[in-house]
Formats: sequence, structure tokens, C-alpha cells
Amino acid sequence: MSYSDLLDEIKKNNITIDENRLKQVYDFAAAAHAGQVRDTGDATITHPLSVAKVLATWHQPQPVLEAALLHDVVEDTDHSLAEIASLFGDEVAFLVDGVTVVGKVKLRGSTDTVFVENLRKMFVAMARDIRVILIRLADRFHNMQTLDAVPLSKQQRIAKETIEVYAPLAERLGMGQLKGDLEDLAFPFLYPTEHQWLMKEAKTRIRAAEKTTTKAIQSIKELFTANEINAEIHGRHKRNYSLYKKLNRPGIDGDWSKIHDLVALRIITTTKRDCYAALGLVHGLWQPAPTLGISDFIAQPKPNGYQSIHTKVFDHKGNIIEIQIRTRERHEQAEYGAAAHTLYAQAKAQGASDEKLEGGVAFRVQEKMDWIKELANWQKETGSNEDYVSSLKLDALSERIYVFSPHGDVYDLPQGATPVDFAFAVHSDLGLHIQGAKVNQKIVSLNYQLKSGDLVEIIKSKAKHLPNRDWLQFVKTSKARSKITKLNRLDVK
Repeated sequence: MSYSDLLDEIKKNNITIDENRLKQVYDFAAAAHAGQVRDTGDATITHPLSVAKVLATWHQPQPVLEAALLHDVVEDTDHSLAEIASLFGDEVAFLVDGVTVVGKVKLRGSTDTVFVENLRKMFVAMARDIRVILIRLADRFHNMQTLDAVPLSKQQRIAKETIEVYAPLAERLGMGQLKGDLEDLAFPFLYPTEHQWLMKEAKTRIRAAEKTTTKAIQSIKELFTANEINAEIHGRHKRNYSLYKKLNRPGIDGDWSKIHDLVALRIITTTKRDCYAALGLVHGLWQPAPTLGISDFIAQPKPNGYQSIHTKVFDHKGNIIEIQIRTRERHEQAEYGAAAHTLYAQAKAQGASDEKLEGGVAFRVQEKMDWIKELANWQKETGSNEDYVSSLKLDALSERIYVFSPHGDVYDLPQGATPVDFAFAVHSDLGLHIQGAKVNQKIVSLNYQLKSGDLVEIIKSKAKHLPNRDWLQFVKTSKARSKITKLNRLDVK
């Protein structure tokens, strides 16, 4: 990796930069790291260069690229943050400081005071400027690509940290591609035996599925050409770690015949209208699988900004094929997620209207990021380090489901969430009026575990009442848990 490689990536992604200034930043970083060598045997400067290149692929502007080049200087050399601020400005120094703080997060056990405090600092930094975590995620991505050079004693810890903290963060930030990359990079280090087994078992099955999807792609292309639909059509096999997790879900229990998205199709169109036209044509070609359903995240976007239509169909031979349909702009959003925030901010500063921005790659990320601010305040509400980490793993960094209110609003909840969690997610006041719940128009118990796509309705009592302490035995969200605990504590006082 060289400086010219970084410049090539910057030009490839049409990022406007001051080349003279960027070269000054690089020269300073290279001099600071002179003589330092990574575990790979490469000069240390190759790492910040690689991090900056990753950020360039995410279309990040110059201050972010500069901070990436400098992100290890304060921690690994004799140069100070004040020196960086003096030479390159407060903005770059602020980002470098934030990345340094976030970089100190280590998994040392759920009750480790240092770990908890670093996590809190991490989320505070994220809440202040999303660019900090983008740099840190790019840093982690490159480190995972070279993890085999790290001493064996560290490999599993770093892989565990990646899967438990950084991959879920990427998902919450809408960066689906990165989330999958991080998981797949960590998988063979964290579960080597399981990884070897999966690679062996999946190989022939994926090959057979790819033959099916190749024929399907050709059929769809011919259909779209005849109907003047402009679209790209790609096949992609399921991510290794995602496949491993799905095989181990209750109800699947290792049964390969129940994996319907081993290889899936992605249709990328020009306009939203073409998405729905494509869906209609596909359903005219092949019968939709009725029990597997259609998910329209264009009409009802996920809280992280994701917009796409998902459907499953039977081809002419009875094979089930999963198909995702989205516009080019929403595809890039799904790839970059929160990285689009800097693009939005930049365009906004240049006078672009919200209406115009909403029609492009950028979206109002900050509206989707309220959970970050909540994370920074959780410890105050949970009381203990152990409770904080438990809440973190069970809520913010767990697998997510998406459920709907009767008004069609989408709510993002952790897997295993209940109607009580939903009520407090809608509004704290609704949590004080819970009398019962309906899911998909049927009465359910309050400890019922919700599934993605569920329509949830809270049956309200007329008067407010104190949340039941017994609810603490099954609620999953920190918001519900903290409100139930706090209100009962106040009542006792």
C-alpha cells in the first residue's frame, strides 16, 4: 500500500481534495511512524494509508482522510494532540482524539470498570461526531484483514471483540456490507472448527444454487428488456457467518433444506417506480412463496435507513429464490449507511435542500441515530457496570427485528423483544397504559417474543398504572428495563 494507491482511490471516487495539504499530512505521519513495523512485517505507515483508502471507498471528505492518516500518531509516537491541532487544525485533531479514545475499548469481561468506561466514552464520541466511529470501523476492518499476523494469544480476543461490538455497530449504522465483512473475517479465528465444517458443507450446495440463480438472472434480464426496465441483476451467496448463525437457529437446527437464501438475487433499478414494476414482473414470471412473505422496506424503511423490497418466489423447478429489489441510490445507502452522513452534511452546507438530499444517497442520518445518544446515558440509568454491559449486549449490539405499529411506523428492536419493549419504544407514556397486546390482530401474552414483520398493537387502559416489576424478567430493551426499575423505585420512596 502506497500513497499513490490512496490518491488513485480518491480520484476514482471523485473526492475533492487539496493534494498539497494531504501530502503534508501524509509526510508528517510517515515521519512520525518512521522505523516502526507492524506484525505483518510491513512499515507501520501502510496501516493508516490502508484505513484512509477504505474511507475513500466510502466517499469520505478530506478531514476524515487526514484524521485516518494521523489516527495512530498520538498513541504510538511522541507527537501530541496539541501539535496536530497546531499543524492541521482543530477539526482534524478532534477526530484523531476521538479515534484514540475509541481505540482503547477492549473486551476484558462484563464487569471490567475500564471496559465499561471506554464503551461509554466511545458512544459519547459517536454522539458528538459520527465520523469518529467511521474511522474506527475502517481501522478495525484493515486490522481484521491482517489478523493472521497477530500473535495467537490475541487473535481470538480481537475476533470476539469484532463480532460482539464492531460488526453490530456497523449494522446499526446501516453499513451492511461492512458488517458482513467484519463477521466473515472474524469467523475462522473465533470458531475455526465450525468454519472449516461450513466451508466443506456449503461448497457443493452453493455451486448448485448458483446454477439455479444463473438461469434465473437470464430469465429476468430477458423479461426486463422486453418491458423496458433498466436494471442491474446480480447473484450473491449468503455470508459465511450469517449462514452459520441461520443454520443454528431454533426451527432450522442444521437443516439445509430450510435455507432459502443460500444464493439470492439483487435487482438494482433506476427509480422507485421501477422497483415496483420489477416486483410485478417477477411475480408474473414466478409464483411468490406465500408463507415466506414480502417485505417492503421502501414504503416502510428500517430505522437505520435501509430501503429495499424483499420477496421469495418459486422458479419453474420449484426452487425457492430470494430476491432483493432497490434503487441504485438506496443500494449505495445500504452499502455505506452512516458514511452517507458526511455527504449529507457537506451538501447541506453547500445549500442543498432536504427534499433534494432525501432523493439521493444521503439521508437524514441524525434522525436515525438517537440510539447513540441513549447509549452514552445508559450507565446513569442502569446503575452498575454489569447491568450496563448486559443491557448493551442484549439491546444495542444484539441482532435486530423490525416491527410495525398500527399506523405503519417501523420500530427497531432487539431479537427476543416483547410487546412491553415495543410500548416503551413508542413512548414512555404508552408503557404506563399497557393492559394487553395484539400481534397480527391476535391477542398475545405480554412476554410474547416478537418477530420481524409483526404488526403490534397495545391494548390501552384508560388510567396510568405502575409498570409491573415482573416484566423485568422478560423485557429486552434498556429503555423498558430502566423505566420499569426507575418508576417502581420512585413509588417505593
